[in-house]
Parts: sequence; structure tokens; C-alpha cells
Amino acid sequence: MKILIILPNWLGDALMATPAIEVLSNTYPDAKFTFIGSAVSVEVLKYHPKCEACYIDKTKQKGSRIVNTYRFAKKLGLFDMAVSFRNQPHVSLFLKFIKAHISCTRSAWHSKILLDKTLKVSTDKHLVLQYKDIATCSNNTDAPPLKLYIKRHNFKHPALGINAGATYGSAKRWLPKRFAQVAAYFSSRFDIVIFGSQNEENTAIEIVDELKRLHVNNYTNLAGKTDIAQLCSFVGGCSLFITNDSGPMHIAGAYQVPTVSIFGPTRFTETSQWKNSKNKLVRHDLKCAPCMRRECPLKHHDCMNTITTNEVIQAAKAIT
Repeated sequence: MKILIILPNWLGDALMATPAIEVLSNTYPDAKFTFIGSAVSVEVLKYHPKCEACYIDKTKQKGSRIVNTYRFAKKLGLFDMAVSFRNQPHVSLFLKFIKAHISCTRSAWHSKILLDKTLKVSTDKHLVLQYKDIATCSNNTDAPPLKLYIKRHNFKHPALGINAGATYGSAKRWLPKRFAQVAAYFSSRFDIVIFGSQNEENTAIEIVDELKRLHVNNYTNLAGKTDIAQLCSFVGGCSLFITNDSGPMHIAGAYQVPTVSIFGPTRFTETSQWKNSKNKLVRHDLKCAPCMRRECPLKHHDCMNTITTNEVIQAAKAIT
């Protein structure tokens, strides 16, 4: 059973698609997956034991995207099933060119025009369930936990992971100094591991500076120093994880790491950790939230700034 899967672009969204992929894997024991997506989403999913091939989507880089999409589709050949977790016109066109025996995608104006069958998926439930509905072409409600096939790191001492970044935008980020203050509180129980991308190195430096001011020295700064597989491995090895709503938050969920998730402008009902029994969500129910903006449109950022250090500490204590 050859199954083509078009992955979401964002790391967190790709991880939230893993339960749907596991449902397909269990439904079709002889399945061989071909993954297409961004560099990040392909990198995190390529370790699946049923992955036969994976490709980074480069159709928009040079020349006509329509021509590039056609050539790419014909290069890949035939599939028994094609599943798309992305909802853009060029993706529907790609599915049209592939001509799989079964195509599973979300209903939209472009997919209705180009494809024989689409599924109307309710957006008022968790994204994991939306992806599962797409993959199974049905609206039943259950989905397994997130799943990764990258071995978790074995730290010498219990580790507290700190993730103060969020690729989506500044509105999703709690204050770095408060992350450091929480880390300092737990530094007698855990070694501190600071995570972040290359674009978040300055945020990590702010945390380091505050830890130094608080006379904490048992920390390691990994910001900008890990590839995707290493990030997954190190996050998976943590004994506690404190994070904004972000891709690493979902990595922690996939490994069932006890996690405090700090939410502000985004819909926690749609993108919170999925089926992690030791997850505490910290948020304030403000009239302006969730605004879903990358930056606070009101300039006060109260959805994050009013969350106190003590609130996060108490949430962490409840799960450790």
C-alpha cells in the first residue's frame, strides 16, 4: 500500500499529524509512506519505520509553480492513497496530477473544483482530530497520542528543559527573565537545559544572564546548536519541560514529558498538548484572547505579561 502524505509546514503541526499517520499505519500494515513537506516537517517524520521516501517541496523556488508541481507529481509516480494535511490551491493541483486511487484532503473551493471527493472537517476541535479526520475520511473522534521514532537522550542528571521561543511570533512568548526565575527555583532538583533556534539565541542569552544574576550555574545553553533530530532527542530526555505554545511543546508531548505550557494569543483548545497526562496549561482568560496575531495588536501583551512566575512554578510542582 503506497501512501503519499503531504505534511504541514510547521514543526508543531507536523507533530500533531503523527496520530493520523499512526492510524494509517495500523489500518494498512503493509503501508509504505512517502512524505512531502518543508525541510523541518520532513526531517522530523523521516524516521518513521514505514517511510520509504521523503521530499522537500521546492515547487515555488524557480519558474512556474504550476509547471514545477506537474513535473514533481509525475516524477513521483502512482500511489494507492494520497493524504494532504495542507490546504492550498497548489496542493489540490498536485493531488490532481498524482491521480492516486484515493485522495484525502480538506474541503475548500480549490479542492472541490479539482478533486472528486473532499471532506468537510470541523475546525472547532483539536487539530490532531482534524488531521485524523482527513486521513481517515471520517469524522469519528478518537486519535492516539503523538508519536516520534527518535531515541530520547539520557541525561546524567534530571533535566529541566526551558523553551522561551516560538517561531510564530513575539505574541506567543512569555518573558525570558521569568523563564529564568522558574528555572532558578528548580535548579536544586534539575540541571537546566535551554532550547531555542538560531533566531532565538538572544532570548537564550537573556535567560543565561538572569540565571547568572541569580547565582545558578548548572545550565546548558543549546539554543542554535541542535538539528531537528537532536532537538527531539534532548527534549524527550527531559524530566520536566516549561515552554510557550510551540513545536518543542509538541515534541515534549510526544515523549510524555511532564510539561507546563504557557498560552496567550492562540487557541489552546486547538493546539495544546495532545494526550499527555502530565501537562499543565497556564493561561489567562482575557476578552482580547485568543487574537491569533503574531504581535499584540493592543501593544500591552497582557495575555502573557500578566502570567506570574509563581503561577508557572505551582503548575510545575503539581506534575513533578
